[in-house]
Amino acid sequence: MFLSESVYSLYPYCKNSNFSRWLSDYSLQKSLQLQKPWVLKSRQSLKKHYFCSMEWFESWFDTPYYHVLYSNRDYTEAENFITKLTAELQLPPNSKIIDLACGKGRHSVFLNKLGYDVLGLDLSRQSIEFDKQFENQTLLFDVHDMRNPIDADPMDAVFNLFTSFGYFDNENDDKKVFQSVYNVLKPGGYFVLDYLNEEYVRKSIVRESTIIRGDIEFKIKKKIEGRHIVKDIQFEADGKPYHFFEKVKLHTLDAINSYATECGFERVKIWGDYQLNDFNKDTSPRCINLFKKK
Repeated sequence: MFLSESVYSLYPYCKNSNFSRWLSDYSLQKSLQLQKPWVLKSRQSLKKHYFCSMEWFESWFDTPYYHVLYSNRDYTEAENFITKLTAELQLPPNSKIIDLACGKGRHSVFLNKLGYDVLGLDLSRQSIEFDKQFENQTLLFDVHDMRNPIDADPMDAVFNLFTSFGYFDNENDDKKVFQSVYNVLKPGGYFVLDYLNEEYVRKSIVRESTIIRGDIEFKIKKKIEGRHIVKDIQFEADGKPYHFFEKVKLHTLDAINSYATECGFERVKIWGDYQLNDFNKDTSPRCINLFKKK
């Protein structure tokens, strides 16, 4: 009863590879059966235990509901953006590109169709397992935490697209991302960081909304807490309630540039939207940074 009520009922909250490994660990299972003192007996305390203390993105991104919520994404716009971007960078065919935080791999696949040698990396093991079906000699996928060094041949470019940065509370983790990207690039290589525009987000935030995807009604609440924008997500699916959140840091232009220059990058361009128009801090919805390794 303890397992079913206090552990599996938390599966939507705690679902990740560490949690799965914990469930399969014999010694801990025995401890659960014996109800030893260290065993946590309440839902609240279990959430605080070490095997459930993963970052919010580790649990949310690895659920099918994340992809359901964002299933309306305009991939035509994304492909047009990537086509313009690669043309702007004048990347020749067979250039080596990393799609960092590649998710379900759609952009990696498109880059590969454009003639590039692509490595898609993502923290979500389920996403990478899905992506493996698209692999070929010039398109590979692997599970990777962007804070860690990247084990790959020197790259011509690294793309981090569609706000796949700013998830970490610790500033040193942000710096680790820049350092890992810098280290894997060839001299003169490009790092494209497609990020939200802090000023625009503060002015245009929609605090409450309801999004319907099929039979699921997602209730969304947004708020700004300090230097973060927090999105609270609640819904019911298959007769069960779910509650997740997203938390993205509102990095300023100066902060992003300081991380880059500290590693040795030079910022050579900022675009304000997916049509690659010039950036305006008051009106641009995006802040697409182009960095070059010196």
